[in-house]
Amino acid sequence: MLAVRKEELSDYIDKPLDPSAWLTIDQAMIDTFADATRDHQFIHVDKEKAAQTPFGTTIAHGYLTLSLISSFLEECGIVPTGTVMAINYGSDKVRFLQPVKVDSEVRAHAVLMSVQEKMPGQILLKTKMTVEVKGEDTPALVAEILGLFILQ
Repeated sequence: MLAVRKEELSDYIDKPLDPSAWLTIDQAMIDTFADATRDHQFIHVDKEKAAQTPFGTTIAHGYLTLSLISSFLEECGIVPTGTVMAINYGSDKVRFLQPVKVDSEVRAHAVLMSVQEKMPGQILLKTKMTVEVKGEDTPALVAEILGLFILQ
């Protein structure tokens, strides 16, 4: 994560940051997410049935891929120096463009879109996150993520 003085954040708007490391989405991760969310649709957890679909294998839940954004932001996002707490403030737009097949590798790219001081000591950042699938031209998802940073 890149730490920048709040006065310098606007210098990073529309500039791509370094991507995250690659992460493998294996069946154990998909099954754990299915258990946590109680979403056991066959396309995610039944290899034999999923093999009969156009995907040819199980795929990760779209929301599993989206849920990884928090950890990707810690790795490849930007944060104001002096942050004592960050709060998920929601998202303005999320689009699932392509499924993530089991055992695929994904990584995220972050681009700061806007900076807004909500009140003294509170900075709202909007970051465009693109999750790419290794070897694929179309990303798995693109999302505009809002994070509220509380400063010392």
